Amino acid sequence: MKEKAYHEKVNIDNELKLRQILQTLPGFCKDFFIGIEPTTSSRTRLAYAYDLGIFFEYMYENNPYCRKHKIAEFPLDILDQIKASDIEEYLNWLKYYIKDDVEHTNNERGISRKLACLRSFYNFFFRTERIYTNPAELVKMPKLHEKAIVRLDVDEVASLLDEVESGENLTKRQKAYHAQTKKRDLAMLTLMLGTGIRVSECVGLDITDVDFKNNGIKVHRKGGYEAIVYFGEEVEYALSDYMQERTRIVPAEGHANALFLSMQKKRMNVRSVENLVKKYSRLVTSLKNITPHKLRSTYGTALYQESGDIYLVADVLGHKDVNTTRKHYAAQADERRRQAAKIVRLREK
Repeated sequence: MKEKAYHEKVNIDNELKLRQILQTLPGFCKDFFIGIEPTTSSRTRLAYAYDLGIFFEYMYENNPYCRKHKIAEFPLDILDQIKASDIEEYLNWLKYYIKDDVEHTNNERGISRKLACLRSFYNFFFRTERIYTNPAELVKMPKLHEKAIVRLDVDEVASLLDEVESGENLTKRQKAYHAQTKKRDLAMLTLMLGTGIRVSECVGLDITDVDFKNNGIKVHRKGGYEAIVYFGEEVEYALSDYMQERTRIVPAEGHANALFLSMQKKRMNVRSVENLVKKYSRLVTSLKNITPHKLRSTYGTALYQESGDIYLVADVLGHKDVNTTRKHYAAQADERRRQAAKIVRLREK
């Protein structure tokens, strides 16, 4: 059997998880997920399913009308019995709740995403004239406060890569593994810092996706399309160095095409890369608490500061809407703001 591509495996896993959750949701939810399938990713649909599960559990426990039925047996007209005030109370409850002895919290962005899910859900049935009311549309979205982008300065990037290369501050146990993973780790971090690709795009790379002739990699973007991302000399050296090692590794069955392999000879996953980044960042005392996404932010900010071209940054990072890029990077040009403080003179020296 032909080995499936990484994104195909992810989609299949997400679809199987979605089917399991659907068994616990009202029967009419299946129509919603079939309806949005052509325009959403499997990851988005799975997230919606989790969110709807929380919503219906809350309504079952707190709404007298909903308590008359088991959740899986809710009739469609139950949606018309839920008012905007019920949804507002639900969103307020989401800020802090306990489920299965585990505390859960949602900030303004988490609440906004869950309201967006409900709006999409209600809009589907309202637009197809299967319900008479659309209370989710009457609820205001939370005001989102801009967050400062955490990124690495030039010296911090150098310190991080130096640490990955030397392993100087690792424990004796970690150094034993480091000898086997150094080239892989350096290639991965250099690639993410030098191209701004997402961690999911990085772990999804196959050997055949790397083109040294044109210094480009083929990535499967968020949204399902493929794109070529180009890299510079530093990335080329790190990748080619690792490639020589990769050709000597015998991968586990089903992982022959994967570019980056774990110690178990299987394709690296997102969580393992997150842990890898966390491990190295902790060893360099001057670094912020970084994640793979902050490596992406570092590249995006640096590219904008060097080029001043927000459309180029959006294209390279794979943003569909340039306003997303402008909001996150153009407003965060720290160096330009620092320079602005020196431009205006109040009195001659």
